[in-house]
Amino acid sequence: MKCKINRNAAKVLKQMLSSEEAEGKMVRVYVTVNHGDHAHYDIKLDTPTEHDEIVKTDKDIDILLDKREDFLDGVWIQYFYVPEEGFVITNPSKERHVHSH
Repeated sequence: MKCKINRNAAKVLKQMLSSEEAEGKMVRVYVTVNHGDHAHYDIKLDTPTEHDEIVKTDKDIDILLDKREDFLDGVWIQYFYVPEEGFVITNPSKERHVHSH
């Protein structure tokens, strides 16, 4: 599985991972709603399960992705400060729909 992260997202994710509640946890991207032709995504701190693949990114952050969810392969995690601050998670290889978190 593949996952890309932009620089802003890497900075925010590293801050999340350095918090006390992140102790022993990793960043998980997961599908909140699957519409068949596109999906909505979210991020949380979690621990790996037997269904996960730990994906190494070029920003030195490992991401947990559930191998059973096809929409997760190829996700792109971006973080923007304008027009409003937040994560935008898309999967350019699977869809044309954009969901902001």
